[in-house]
Amino acid sequence: MHVVVVGSGIAGLTAAVRTSTTHDVTLVTKGALADGATAYAQGGIAVALGADDSAVLHQQDTHVAAAGSADARAVDVLCTDGPARVRDLLALGVPFDRTTDPDALDRHGDDLARGREAAHGRWRVLHADGDATGAAVERTLVAALHRRHVTILERTCLTDLVVRDGQVVGVDVLDLLGEPRRITADAVLLASGGAGHLYRETTNPLVATGDGAAAAWRAGAVLADLEFVQFHPTRLAVPGGGLVSEAVRGEGAVLRDARGHRFMTDRHPDAELAPRDVVARGIAAAVRDQDGAPVVLDATALDPAFLVARFPGLTRATLAAGYDWTRQAVPVAPAAHYAMGGVATDTEGRTSLPGLLAVGEVACTGVHGANRLASNSLLEGLVFAVRAADALGTPRPSRLRLRGDATLVPTVVPAVAAVGRASRPAPAERPAAAEPPFAGGRPGGPQHPADDASLRHVVQSVMTDRVGLLRDADGLAGARRLLDALPSPAPTTVRDAEDRALLDLARVTALAAAARTESRGAHARTDHPDTDPTAPPSTAWVLALPADPVRSRPTAALQETRA
Repeated sequence: MHVVVVGSGIAGLTAAVRTSTTHDVTLVTKGALADGATAYAQGGIAVALGADDSAVLHQQDTHVAAAGSADARAVDVLCTDGPARVRDLLALGVPFDRTTDPDALDRHGDDLARGREAAHGRWRVLHADGDATGAAVERTLVAALHRRHVTILERTCLTDLVVRDGQVVGVDVLDLLGEPRRITADAVLLASGGAGHLYRETTNPLVATGDGAAAAWRAGAVLADLEFVQFHPTRLAVPGGGLVSEAVRGEGAVLRDARGHRFMTDRHPDAELAPRDVVARGIAAAVRDQDGAPVVLDATALDPAFLVARFPGLTRATLAAGYDWTRQAVPVAPAAHYAMGGVATDTEGRTSLPGLLAVGEVACTGVHGANRLASNSLLEGLVFAVRAADALGTPRPSRLRLRGDATLVPTVVPAVAAVGRASRPAPAERPAAAEPPFAGGRPGGPQHPADDASLRHVVQSVMTDRVGLLRDADGLAGARRLLDALPSPAPTTVRDAEDRALLDLARVTALAAAARTESRGAHARTDHPDTDPTAPPSTAWVLALPADPVRSRPTAALQETRA
């Protein structure tokens, strides 16, 4: 069978490599192979490989971080399959860091260096090149991919899924030259990542605009848990600042307010190593109490030589921002980081639409519940990509356990209220001098300086101000009104395709956040501050669609190919 894999992070590359042994594979990725979020992952991969650890302990930590909302089956799969999948990476040659420390060797039973991050009860986070784990994994998987017979289409943007008689039979894309193209397939596997650019401040790369989840939504797939958006507590609070890994706090760095007080000790017994949602809200409260002044991350108590050797990339980043973090604290602030929700799947990646699978951040197995445990994301991509690849070509179960629930009933959302289904604009409506679709050396053109009137800026402002770290009924109602009033662009350029995806996901995310009238994990309602024990752990949504035999974006001239 012919399988189209969309995305080239750890999930997409793993799926493509695994699938290529038994099927014909075409890998489609919006940027270059290494442009996804995986290459930006600093902390590492959480896995119970040490003699002092176990899958059961890893499961317990995952459930605690998930605020009681994770699916037990998915968590069991993640933590039980995880060690074998990481050994696969070791066999491929990922250069995980090693240690000669006698205490660590005795405790863990091997020489793999380990870090500890928030909400982990054990030192179980493997890392490579200090703080460049994702980049090391990405390089290794790209090399493995090039040794396989896989058709690779870089700088090719997914615009829609092609659905015929209720089954996904291909993808519509904008190719390298910006031309529309249809690729037929026996199965499509989405591994397209998240949608951090729903928000003004994000740790995500530029390509993280939710293309896969939005395409699945428009095609009629069930989406779940969209209200659960994780804000990483520590983004370097300077223009263009990136993520400051949680592993820094795991090694002993602390958070201080403007008075120099270590405020997280007042908010949680685990202080800086509390679950991410707790730390992010703690930072937000401290900033509010000091009239908007940022808090700082203080690593000056650590040995300078150790700090530089353990975190070489972050040392360079902080120096570039004007800080010598071996001598001074650095300002940090929360930023959108990870989507726990996405396309609802079972533990083999199957979705509500036959012919469509999803793995990684674009998917929602329920493994993260309401808040992801630190460094579980790379492991998730590995574990569920392999399971999805192995499920291709096998009989589809009569009843799927989507998001761990065989009886999951999604709320049907009317198309008019949820999505402006775009059609190609008339020639007169197009800009007189539109930029080429892949101008500026990146998908979607240059980095687009702030434009208060742009659709993306409006969406990001609404989401940040009203559907962000803290939410309430009035803000969410206003967000829904504002988002529903925005026009949905036709996907004639990559930029417009991305903006359409962001608007689609913003609308349904605001809807999901308004529907959950409690606080749980990463979803914090100031008007409903408590967790409701009777509330369902998951909410699911599906778009009402016309029953036409072939659904995809309309086009006058579409080149069809099987790649």
